[in-house]
Amino acid sequence: MTEKIPQHRHCRGCGRAFIGQDRYCSDECRRINESTVKKKKNQLLLLYVFSFVVLILMLILVGFR
Repeated sequence: MTEKIPQHRHCRGCGRAFIGQDRYCSDECRRINESTVKKKKNQLLLLYVFSFVVLILMLILVGFR
């Protein structure tokens, strides 16, 4: 006979299974995940700015041919 697993969700922070309606299993996981997402957004913004600056510099160095 197979054992049935109760309805559950997986925490977005740590991936642990838990029963509840929230997206995180604890406030600590929420804070950690939010800080991680904020760092990734800042890194992506920095990448976009750096790419734009390099593009402008290349256009200036080539001389708008």
